[in-house]
Amino acid sequence: MTKKASGMLRGPMTFTLFPESRLALATDSLAGLSVGDALGAQYFVPGNAAADLARGDLPTPPWPWTDDTEEACCLVAVLTGSDELSFDRDRFADLLSEQFDAYRGYGPGAVVMLRQIREGTPWPIAAAAAFDGQGSAGNGAAMRAAPLGAWHADSLAHAAAQAVRAAEVTHAHPEGIAGGVAVAVAAAMAAAARLDGHRPPAGQLLAAVAGLVTPGHVQDGLRRAVRIKDAAEAAYELGTGSRAMAQDSVPFAIWVAAQHLDNYPAAITACVAGGGDVDTTAAMAGGIVAAYTGVDGIPAAWLAAREPLPKWVAASREG
Repeated sequence: MTKKASGMLRGPMTFTLFPESRLALATDSLAGLSVGDALGAQYFVPGNAAADLARGDLPTPPWPWTDDTEEACCLVAVLTGSDELSFDRDRFADLLSEQFDAYRGYGPGAVVMLRQIREGTPWPIAAAAAFDGQGSAGNGAAMRAAPLGAWHADSLAHAAAQAVRAAEVTHAHPEGIAGGVAVAVAAAMAAAARLDGHRPPAGQLLAAVAGLVTPGHVQDGLRRAVRIKDAAEAAYELGTGSRAMAQDSVPFAIWVAAQHLDNYPAAITACVAGGGDVDTTAAMAGGIVAAYTGVDGIPAAWLAAREPLPKWVAASREG
């Protein structure tokens, strides 16, 4: 799959990824993201409790996925439909506006923005106008970003730069962009670790991600996360997305992924136990962890219970 250099997470990355390898890494990450999203969303359904999952009792299938997965599918379709390593923002904006289904759980601001783009408003204008001209600081760019990071596993710096491009299509606020960058870099590190065979310590992963995020609340949360060892403390100190903001969900999701990088079920269970914006924290953590474990790390019963991904994602890979 690659040409590897020993210790690449401890020094410069010097291996080469070929197109089919990038696709395999991104596809595995998308699987982890979508299963986390679909399973996490079940805990907004009355009668399903986090304690049940901890005991191994799963919600009744099928598990529909939400806007997190729909947007991630658009992102992967853009990646696989282009030979360029520079993310095609115009194509991404077109796909997001063409494919979005308001009943998938999109927030009101996202619905307005995507309808504006669909009706012809240029995406930079629509994104900048959100939230009275402040731009969105929400976790929407982060929830979809893991496959982009996995695609760019050969360069954390390039993963960060391309994550900025992908985030800017819908998020003009620095915190919203930082959230997308943080998840993409974490997924790039996870995929690189999978190829290298060296799992980074949780603190090292968190510190490295923080170092590639612009100063602000997201970076502050990542730096605080380095010293946290307990899941309950992480949920309390970092937030689990009760406001659906990047700053109160991304550090927690990356903390979970860093702690459970080799154990997909444990990562998703920790997100569910944390509460809050469960589908999105589970999507972020799931996409990062699956970049490390591969699709084989996801329980087969969970994959079978998740609603199938849209057919147009596969079509983008064939075309």
